[in-house]
Amino acid sequence: MNTVSTLEWVERTNLSTAIREGALLYPIIGGFHVLAIALFGGMLVMTDLRLLGWAMQRRTVSEILEPFRMWKRAGFVLVASSGLLLAWAEPLKLYRSTSFWVKVALLASVGVHALVFRNGVYQNAKALDARLTPRAKLAAALSLILWAGLVVTGRLIAFDA
Repeated sequence: MNTVSTLEWVERTNLSTAIREGALLYPIIGGFHVLAIALFGGMLVMTDLRLLGWAMQRRTVSEILEPFRMWKRAGFVLVASSGLLLAWAEPLKLYRSTSFWVKVALLASVGVHALVFRNGVYQNAKALDARLTPRAKLAAALSLILWAGLVVTGRLIAFDA
């Protein structure tokens, strides 16, 4: 079974058909996806701006990173699960979408980013309270760029033929 035939099978499943052709399911999932992006994105922007030293400078890095960690994780799970449901509804369209493949590459880059900066930055908030390192600032700047790219390419998928 090749990729296209697998995606055609996915598109014929009851779940895919219900999401794609139902009057309310696709817009409800899409709305939930946008709200989850707002939750996750808000937490992400706040932590990254603090790491850059551009916002909330009266608070320590650990006061921002540690309480937001749970909310960021929850937001990411909600974004990912609703995004997967939206993708399940139109797998062939996504397979043919340049914007989708750029988004996949950016998502892979986010994973690499998380691995590279996890120990030195994100799991080391207390040490950053004393001094924001260039590595922490680089992590924050790259994070903002990558996630902004993900949001933009996600929107562009709707405009791919």
